[in-house]
Amino acid sequence: MSTADRPGVPAVPAQFQSFLAFDYGAKRTGVAVGNRFTRSATPQKTIAAEGDRRFEAIAKVLAEWQPDALVVGVPFHPDGAEHENTVKARRFARQLKGRYGLQVFEVDERYSTTEAHSLGAADADAASACIILEQFLRSLP
Repeated sequence: MSTADRPGVPAVPAQFQSFLAFDYGAKRTGVAVGNRFTRSATPQKTIAAEGDRRFEAIAKVLAEWQPDALVVGVPFHPDGAEHENTVKARRFARQLKGRYGLQVFEVDERYSTTEAHSLGAADADAASACIILEQFLRSLP
């Protein structure tokens, strides 16, 4: 059975081994790095910038880590309904793909920030990006 045949499991080609994940926010974007081999992630930093400054900072992180693909957390209401931030996160994902030419995978990030806070994270945005990426990595075959 391929991942395309399993609901909720993204179809991720095997050549994608390393990933950068983003927890998008209007003013801050958390960042984490991880890989398919260990299926673990590490929070990096939060980018506290908007617009082009945000993308300049992301370009530096991409140059440092040289990931194979990107992961973006997309928020939903508890019932699965979309809201304003869902649209913004998806737009951010499209911008990443357009600017950097990397494959971008979207992950349902409901409760990731709440979980990061409950774990006592000093940087909840980066911790949330880490939670998002680990969720994604666990879904891979």
